[in-house]
Amino acid sequence: MKRTNIFFKGAALLLCLAMLLPLAGCGESRESQTAVFAMDTYMTLTAYGKNREAGLQAAEGVIRSMDAMLDPELPTSTVYAMNHAGGESVVVPGQVARMLSTARTVYEQSGGALDLTIYPLVSLWGFVDGKYYVPKDEEIAGALGRLCFDQVVLSSFPATGSHTVTMPPQGQISFAAAAKGCAANYAIEAMRNAGVTSGIISLGGNIQTLGLKPDGTRWRIGITDPFNPDTWLGTIDVGETAVVTSGSYQRYFTDAHGTTYHHLLRPKTGYPANNTLVSVTIICEDGTLADCLSTAMFVLGESQALSYWRTYGGFDMILITNDYRVVCTSGLIEEFKLSNSHYTLSYTE
Repeated sequence: MKRTNIFFKGAALLLCLAMLLPLAGCGESRESQTAVFAMDTYMTLTAYGKNREAGLQAAEGVIRSMDAMLDPELPTSTVYAMNHAGGESVVVPGQVARMLSTARTVYEQSGGALDLTIYPLVSLWGFVDGKYYVPKDEEIAGALGRLCFDQVVLSSFPATGSHTVTMPPQGQISFAAAAKGCAANYAIEAMRNAGVTSGIISLGGNIQTLGLKPDGTRWRIGITDPFNPDTWLGTIDVGETAVVTSGSYQRYFTDAHGTTYHHLLRPKTGYPANNTLVSVTIICEDGTLADCLSTAMFVLGESQALSYWRTYGGFDMILITNDYRVVCTSGLIEEFKLSNSHYTLSYTE
């Protein structure tokens, strides 16, 4: 069995650092950068200006704290406590409450295309420990019986600012579809609070920007070619926002018969989503929402994803299909530039 395990939710080359300014001269344009390995992902944090070092230190602290909080296999983590609570309530921090609230909205609006309690299925397929395995139908059915996101209860207490979560004893939750986006939100806010006004972070391909580039121009982000992940098929120019990609090329394995299985499982069937999409990129201000939507839209497929966008709005989207089509929502007409002639580009209203 061929094993391919690439810990990048978005593009490995999504952040086009080469396109940033040649930074020399005044203090406000000076760059500092740090690399972090967390959430099973290599991350790059970049900040500019006189407060850049303090900003990077604060952002890294946020990421490492959330990594320790959200690892479902770490006995000291909040998620581990939730998964082993036996139906009892567990006190959770605000980041967990934010992810649950955002994911619940997407879950309801997408008809369950995003389900954070899919962890037993993800584990069954071997996407947690790398011991890849094609489950039997009865094993899939058993894991499906443990899905219970509609029964997860988040309680918030404004007077104390505290939150609790209660879920059925058989449930197990993972924030893999929201964690990096949420971490990016909080890391950017930590930079801002440290006095940084220009910065960009790549959390394994989940891109989040702070302000504009030091010269006042927009950031240029590369969108990976899913059929050749070492290159990009185009670029998008953005201001302060999140850019998050989910794709079947990011994490997958091929069995002894030559069949390939990717990690984006469909909660209704327990099997990898099988539609025309190979990549979905979401652009919106909220990194947590972008992360959740990128998974949900991939699972929904092209037609239903576009229907969701038309119904709910609040984000833009780049869909890449298995027949080399790039479909962009209308808000990206000026922002997205296709640079690969193998693809055809269209915009949708």
